[in-house]
Amino acid sequence: MSHPSWIFAVVALLVSTVAIASDVEKERRWADQIVDALIEGEAVWLHTGKHEFLGIYTEAEDSDSKYGAIILHGIGVHPNWQQVVYPLRTRLPTLGWHTLSLQMPILPNDAKEGDYAPLMVEVAPRLDSGVAFLKEKGIEKIVIVSHSLGSTMASYYLSTGDRNIQGFVAIGMPAGIQQSDIVNAEMVAKIRTPLLDLHGSQDSAEVLAAVPLRQEVKGKGIGGPYRSQKVEGANHFFDDQEDDLVAAVNDWLVTTLTAR
Repeated sequence: MSHPSWIFAVVALLVSTVAIASDVEKERRWADQIVDALIEGEAVWLHTGKHEFLGIYTEAEDSDSKYGAIILHGIGVHPNWQQVVYPLRTRLPTLGWHTLSLQMPILPNDAKEGDYAPLMVEVAPRLDSGVAFLKEKGIEKIVIVSHSLGSTMASYYLSTGDRNIQGFVAIGMPAGIQQSDIVNAEMVAKIRTPLLDLHGSQDSAEVLAAVPLRQEVKGKGIGGPYRSQKVEGANHFFDDQEDDLVAAVNDWLVTTLTAR
């Protein structure tokens, strides 16, 4: 018995949609572990319009501060990850920043970087929800501070719409997503938001090879204000150099936002 071709098309679409969506069950497992052990900050549940996802909100020591930083983690991990994410989300509040660390779309552990390209469509709803949350808190100046794949997600977000973001710190940003049209050098050319391209001198080979590509684009005066900064001795995760990481991020943000 033959079946109309459109039936197969619909089935294929449904299968592909399931295959490329964030692993929500993995997100929930991460969330259960995080919430049970959370000491610094408050677990908050945000919504994309389709499902809830976890954020960790940490209020600035100066509760009257109007500055907020959205923190984005790297590939396959979570908003309380000990490397890069945790130091930023817990130390920036001592410097006057409210922080909101978001769970970004993730895939199973065996996923490759290239598998993440279809998940870019899930980035904007999460970041928009995070921005709305901070706005409801009365926070007026919002920046994004991201690491690794999270920097690619932020780059995609800022290059594909008019966003209410006053600064963007990309830490250890790679070239993009392999075997896809997600290319950071092309995306940052479209970004008007001031950008700090931060990396370690001992960063991954992919990151170190990608930095000059963005420097070349921004050196032509394309896009908004740009600074490339290297932290001597730091690896991709800034192990044992968290103080240098937090200081570099805060110093640039304070200078940038004061100048605007």
